[in-house]
Amino acid sequence: MANQRTDTKGATVKVTLMRSPVGFARNQGAVLRGLGLRRIRHTVEIKDTPSTRGMIHKVRHLVEVE
Repeated sequence: MANQRTDTKGATVKVTLMRSPVGFARNQGAVLRGLGLRRIRHTVEIKDTPSTRGMIHKVRHLVEVE
């Protein structure tokens, strides 16, 4: 069974962590972990859903989206 967050059927978006969450609000680090981002320049491909778009919007100053 595929993970719903990382299932690549349908539209996907690539998210890359560009800046460290250190020094920002603690909940922003939790959002990055929820997206699956672990270290700087780490890229994950996730489903393009309204919930993931909201998570990306919350940490838009730390990530790059393709």
